[in-house]
Amino acid sequence: MNKTVTLHQSTGLAALPAPVRRLLGIGVKNVVVPLLGIVLFLGAWSMAARNIDTSLGQFPGPATVAQQFGSLVSEHRAEREKAEAFYQRQEERNAERLALDPTYEAKIRPYTGKETFFDQIRTSLVTVMCGFALAAVIAIPFGIAIGLSETLYTAVNPVIQVLKPISPLAWLPMVTMVVSALYVSADPVVPKSFLNSMITVTLCCLWPMLINTAVGVASISQDLVNVSRVLSLPPLTHVRRIVLPAAVPAIFTGMRLSIGIAWMVLIAAEMLAQNPGLGKFVWDEFQNGSSDSLGRILTAAIVIGFIGFLLDRGMLTIQRFVSWDRNSAAR
Repeated sequence: MNKTVTLHQSTGLAALPAPVRRLLGIGVKNVVVPLLGIVLFLGAWSMAARNIDTSLGQFPGPATVAQQFGSLVSEHRAEREKAEAFYQRQEERNAERLALDPTYEAKIRPYTGKETFFDQIRTSLVTVMCGFALAAVIAIPFGIAIGLSETLYTAVNPVIQVLKPISPLAWLPMVTMVVSALYVSADPVVPKSFLNSMITVTLCCLWPMLINTAVGVASISQDLVNVSRVLSLPPLTHVRRIVLPAAVPAIFTGMRLSIGIAWMVLIAAEMLAQNPGLGKFVWDEFQNGSSDSLGRILTAAIVIGFIGFLLDRGMLTIQRFVSWDRNSAAR
């Protein structure tokens, strides 16, 4: 406290009103300190990059990555312009044919141009959210059930402990073979590659949600359980009014762990199986081996990390809205 007062006096901050000093303190903590950390990281990265020579040239620094990101943005815009021109030509052609023959059935063929970096991001996000949603639909109800029943927990716990550590590298070949055997259609609703990635993500991110939900439900205060018994609440009402509100912090802890795992697993699965997405983009650039490849791979890695951060922050924001325990959603 004395050091803080001395610091304020020496810097002239003591003359400012207390609310202004408090806002300045919050600004320094939340903006200046993180920016300082980022600047130090970029400086260390730039210095290290100048001293690393690879078979594809010098290791890319921050400036090279920014340049490659701009190049990827330009490629995406160029591809979108090609797509718009493609559809416009079809509409003009159909209009001419309809003018000559009113019975002509106009057709619009889909654009099949190259998928850009941002198309791959969209594909990965759709896949990871579908896999995560499927895992949540399975894990949360099942976690509540085994959390409420000690007998059921004892029965399934050995299976969970065996399946939980299995790597996505092991799940992927099995998923691919099962999907290929069962999903046979001349006109598939979704591509097999999408199902392979989505199911692999589901199998790998299922367990943190399941275990945390079960632990959260099993840890409900006995007082709350007694209240439910006194009121003679039906089972579903007991779950809705007592179990779910009390277990929300633990459920969201599991969901935050699962979304991070889902994102990491998806990138690895896309790389291994050559399924569309950011993982395939990284692998294709690695195989390409051009002078720009390393910069593009590093750009993709940073974008992958940034999206993972946003996914976690998004889940944390939802938790703050629905959870009664603000301390569990503090970070």
